[in-house]
Amino acid sequence: MLKKPVSLNVKSTRSFDRQFPRLVQGGNYRDEMLSFIDSFISQKEFSHVLEVGGIDRPLLKRSERIEYDGLDIEYKDRCRDLYDHFIVQSIEEAIPGTYDLILSIALLEHVSDNTLSIGQMHKALRTGGRIVHYTPSKYHPYSLILRLAGPKIQKRLIRILRPWAAQVTGYPAFFDKCSPREMKKILSALGFREIRVIPFFRANDYFRFFVPAYILVTLWENICRKLKWEQLCSGFIIIARKQ
Repeated sequence: MLKKPVSLNVKSTRSFDRQFPRLVQGGNYRDEMLSFIDSFISQKEFSHVLEVGGIDRPLLKRSERIEYDGLDIEYKDRCRDLYDHFIVQSIEEAIPGTYDLILSIALLEHVSDNTLSIGQMHKALRTGGRIVHYTPSKYHPYSLILRLAGPKIQKRLIRILRPWAAQVTGYPAFFDKCSPREMKKILSALGFREIRVIPFFRANDYFRFFVPAYILVTLWENICRKLKWEQLCSGFIIIARKQ
């Protein structure tokens, strides 16, 4: 019933993007992450890498430069070809082995206890090791709606309003401690140092199903970016070193 109206709204928002390209710029967190990660791996002591939550869509590729492991609550056959080793468990459990670098993209919002998850990563890092994570922020309009809706309704809404993303999204989202301020506080308390946050202000794609909402969110994101309201970003990369 809603398939055609949603499709029409998506086309209209893409037309808006073409007409006002400067309004829809918000940076590319994947490219930014890859840049940081490559700089760390280039240091010879950073050779054992763990990606958490990547399952069969990892950020990196297997390479002679690194030993590349994966960790997720699910397993798919392709995982054995994409990683050197694959661990099936929650990030809230003790991580076997030790690593120079632990990374994730859009994982932490799906973890119910991030104080525990970051603590497990801290234990699994060697001294001087780094974490690099990207997580959506809990105060973006999209995140606020999901938090109000709850896990069961979240999945239904995604199937109806963002059917093109239903296969890769829809996991329960809790957004526990998923703000720059809260995440920095956890890291500092655990003993991480050189903590850095890079905010991003582009998540309007989640509102393509309804043109007025898409435009309003786009304008809101531009205001937040202009005023450097880090706490109201759409998402952020956080980097830290274990002392």
